[in-house]
Amino acid sequence: MARLHRTIIAALTYWAWVFAAAFALGVVRTLWLAPRIGDLAAVACEVPLTLAISWWAARKVIGRWRITAPADALVLGLQAFMVLMLAELLLARLLAGQSAHEWFLALLTPAGLLGLGGQVLFALMPWAVLRRL
Repeated sequence: MARLHRTIIAALTYWAWVFAAAFALGVVRTLWLAPRIGDLAAVACEVPLTLAISWWAARKVIGRWRITAPADALVLGLQAFMVLMLAELLLARLLAGQSAHEWFLALLTPAGLLGLGGQVLFALMPWAVLRRL
């Protein structure tokens, strides 16, 4: 049980750090970059920055909570991904007035698929970082 508790706290910390940075980047992307270069190009600019932040955050979290097992790192990433998807859905609902169906359909656009790919890599990042340490 202590192991699961540790991965949950680590996952929430990992998610919070990356989400805060990605939210700020998303504001810049949505309000400034996308109107100038288009949605897909703007997401293509944002994803590498978010993944670099994810790498940093995963290293910090793995070290802080002493995550040593690859399975624990995968669980951590999956938990953070689930929180991320819920947060994304809630923000789409609150800020853009989208229904869950509209939010899901937006994931199927080229920009949405690129962003989703980045989010999947975010989920795998703790495992990837652990494998490199």
